[in-house]
Amino acid sequence: MKVWIDQDLCTGDGLCEEISPNVFTLLDDGLAYVREGATVYATAKGHAQGAEGLANIPDGELDGVIESAEECPGECIFIEP
Repeated sequence: MKVWIDQDLCTGDGLCEEISPNVFTLLDDGLAYVREGATVYATAKGHAQGAEGLANIPDGELDGVIESAEECPGECIFIEP
């Protein structure tokens, strides 16, 4: 499974990072991004973001990612098969 964030919808509340810090991170611009290990999917970090920046969901993190998507006030977290 993979996950991505639509930064145009992100409200920067940081709930996703609180729930699943191994998958989500907030950057200096106040928006959330997905990460895979040390790779942050953000153009500011030299990687694709949004729908082109899909991160693999690590083993054991799927429940946290689903909870993050459900709790996200911006409804900006998308999970792909």
